[in-house]
Amino acid sequence: MIEASKLTEEFGCLVFNDKVMRERLPKDIYKAVHKTIERGTHLELDVANCVAATMKEWAVENGATHFTHWFQPMTGLTAEKHDSFISPTDNGGVIMEFSGKELVKGEPDASSFPSGGLRATFEARGYTAWDPSSPAFIKDGSLYIPTAFCSYGGEALDKKTPLLRSMEALSKEAVKMLHLLGESDVKRVNTTIGSEQEYFLIDKDYYKKRKDLLFTGRTLIGAPPTKGQEMEDHYFGVIKPKVSAYMHDLDEELWKLGIPAKTKHNEVAPSQHELAPVFETANVAVDHNQLTMEVMKKVADKHNYACLLHEKPFEGINGSGKHNNWSICTDTGINLLDPGKTPGENIPFLVFLMAVIAAVDDYAPILRLSVASAGNDHRLGGNEAPPAIISIFVGDELAGLLKSVEQGETYQSLGKVQMVMGATVLPHFTKDNTDRNRTSPFAFTGNKFEFRMPGSAVSVANANIVLNTAVAEEIARLYEKLEKAGAAGSKDAIFEVLREELEAHKRILFNGNGYTDEWVKEAEKRGLPNLKSLPDAMPYWISDSSVELFTKHGIFTKEELESRYEILLENYSKSIHIESLTMQEMVRKDLTEGIISYEKDLSKEIIQKKSVLEGAECFLESGILRELEENSGKMCKALLKLSEDTKTAEEKTDALEVANYYQKTVLADMDEVRKYADAAEAIIPDKYLSYPTYGQMLFSLR
Repeated sequence: MIEASKLTEEFGCLVFNDKVMRERLPKDIYKAVHKTIERGTHLELDVANCVAATMKEWAVENGATHFTHWFQPMTGLTAEKHDSFISPTDNGGVIMEFSGKELVKGEPDASSFPSGGLRATFEARGYTAWDPSSPAFIKDGSLYIPTAFCSYGGEALDKKTPLLRSMEALSKEAVKMLHLLGESDVKRVNTTIGSEQEYFLIDKDYYKKRKDLLFTGRTLIGAPPTKGQEMEDHYFGVIKPKVSAYMHDLDEELWKLGIPAKTKHNEVAPSQHELAPVFETANVAVDHNQLTMEVMKKVADKHNYACLLHEKPFEGINGSGKHNNWSICTDTGINLLDPGKTPGENIPFLVFLMAVIAAVDDYAPILRLSVASAGNDHRLGGNEAPPAIISIFVGDELAGLLKSVEQGETYQSLGKVQMVMGATVLPHFTKDNTDRNRTSPFAFTGNKFEFRMPGSAVSVANANIVLNTAVAEEIARLYEKLEKAGAAGSKDAIFEVLREELEAHKRILFNGNGYTDEWVKEAEKRGLPNLKSLPDAMPYWISDSSVELFTKHGIFTKEELESRYEILLENYSKSIHIESLTMQEMVRKDLTEGIISYEKDLSKEIIQKKSVLEGAECFLESGILRELEENSGKMCKALLKLSEDTKTAEEKTDALEVANYYQKTVLADMDEVRKYADAAEAIIPDKYLSYPTYGQMLFSLR
């Protein structure tokens, strides 16, 4: 346990961070590494050798015996291969060694990870390359080195490489724009992220008895409990002692790894919780979020919990998201999305705000696709998850500001509004310049945008790759317009361009309730896409505009885009296929056994009752038996159709056609099976079921 007084000393104690490098590396080596991190310059081998030797010494001192290149392949998870530091000596002993070459480059098997056709089975060689901008750390006796992952031909097979490319693309265009606007001292612009992580905790023993949770991460059948979240008593409620102990241990483990876990609380659904970190540079934040999900599960196991990260593990209650708080900051310390005290005169803010608005409007389909998955498609559209229609919420203050830009008027700020609570003992405080809109997919929250669509189980790299690239493109386009209009030093020219842009993209702005049918109709009238599932969005990924966007800025080659197209579709179809097979097995083996056992006992009870009480009608027992039998018959027919349609899906070959078939036919079949399965389960006493019920799982935490 970390003592509160020693927290500042213990934070990041397992991280080879800037503080450690400054203390241990020679000054010239430290400066070279720092230059690489800050400016993206190449790192020479002699520098890498020195860093490797120092890193090894520090790691061994902290109990590490192995090292691993830690990377993020297209599985959506992380991968690692461990090698020891030992090297044999002539006298039969060993020494501990670690070279710059081993630090910089690794060789995992590239053909065993998803490649979307970029690698054949026999083409096995791939490379991992050290990412100096994300610090190494120690976990479970190994030194973890964050790395990028590519094929033998140099194609990106991971999520880190395109993320780094997108960050550089945005920085390049943003610096160019800032120089045009008179901010000539800016040399680099960073995107920052704060990823709020939602999750469920349930009893581990219950988890082990649910095949659906084990194989798919979500429950495929389950009658709703008599109490769900309708009383709204769990959100921000008192944290139960055992859950609090889990959260405490989780914080400590994350802090040791340099992850700035800040906020923890109960979420809306029973057994649902949230952890939110402090903002970090996008690359580091993505790495830390991947690590956070892993540590969450590991710590849960120690507390006899199972941590569920699926976007919709339970039907009928809130799913889990990963709100992506995104902003842009200069190396001089300016947050370009901070309106400041005089937003109507803050030209950089207005220009970058307009670039974001245009980016979300022009590239909404691929932004929607960046968060699409078999799991997240179940979540979007209700229970505090945003709808599939992408829009931007800006709040009253910015809405007024944009209206003044559109009409060519001087902006009259709403000013600072004091919140008066009506009791003199309570303090007065200043209201924020915008409310929060839980139904908005992309909401301005004061000095950043909160992209609320990402699902809890996936890497946020995809969303930020698309967002960074789209904004970079719009900044580049705005730069050309401003330069052509003679905007350097001309406020009027800048505002004229901003007016034109606002007129072209204001359809994406919506401050209302995104859950209403009226908004769906209004969005359609505005021409905003409503892409409800991953297969609906996939064609946009390889469209001409998408290929042009990503290739222009060097984020993906056309081949890399096509490979991701194949991978996403294949993963989607495989996920639903596994769910279908799991559901069939659970219904046939587990639920059916419970139904038959209960029907058998009911029948015996009826026979016995009639023999003892001559002429007894047994209305209650007969009614239950009749209802169960009726449900069972319908369930059996639905199960047969699901089985047949799943086999049909297996015979299809075109990736998009397969995914569409799973989405439109197999998922519909599963819903039909579930309808009757859940109705039957609601009748059967718990003792007849071989798996725990919703009520047991959601309300079992002590």
